[in-house]
Amino acid sequence: MANQENVLVVDDDPEIRRLLVDYLQRHGVRAAAAADGTEMRKALASSRFDLIVLDLMLPGEDGLSLCRQLRTSSDVPVIMLTALSEDTDRIIGLELGADDYLCKPFNPRELLARMRAVLRRVRALPENLSQTESESFGRSIRFAGWTADTVARHLISAQGVVVNLSGAEYRLLRIFLQFPNRVMNRDQLLDLTQGKTAEAFDRSIDVLVSRLRTKLGDNSREPQIIKTMRGDGYYLACDVECEKN
Repeated sequence: MANQENVLVVDDDPEIRRLLVDYLQRHGVRAAAAADGTEMRKALASSRFDLIVLDLMLPGEDGLSLCRQLRTSSDVPVIMLTALSEDTDRIIGLELGADDYLCKPFNPRELLARMRAVLRRVRALPENLSQTESESFGRSIRFAGWTADTVARHLISAQGVVVNLSGAEYRLLRIFLQFPNRVMNRDQLLDLTQGKTAEAFDRSIDVLVSRLRTKLGDNSREPQIIKTMRGDGYYLACDVECEKN
């Protein structure tokens, strides 16, 4: 990696923690370890991490709960470690905002490669999706009865219910809000949300749009907010109002 990254490994197996920390450090990555959610929170409170490797099966709070909590306050990339039999949990993990997953047993070399790919995507985000974006759009953006909070990076319904978004869901929503009523194809959406170095995994944008529609309560068969232009792409079919507050 061009710059030395700081990675937190969260796993209850001391041997796996030792192996991964040693391997990452030998390859120029700063690494720390935590055995559970309590130790993870302590580490996050004392240091800034560029990526978290999070085991799904942990004592007490499991990896899914911890990932959900992380996404309420942070966009730090997360790679989940899962067992081969946990298909449903892997899918839930991605829906909660994990950036990637790796099945146990795994080769540390593959984990390092996946870390590099995730961090490349994060670094390649366009400047207008940086953390200072709220300065140009305001704290609140209203659309179709919803309010997007650009600081907390979540949605608020007309009834005042807060709906949390994963980092990828939020980035996609911000593109739609930036270009309302404009049709964008999958390649454009990949470039804008993941940068020019994005690997165009087939249907990945379709899955992300589906997840965002679910969060918005938008009927996938007859969507009214994010509509499909068959053969061309997607567009936000509503007006957008920015509030400077």
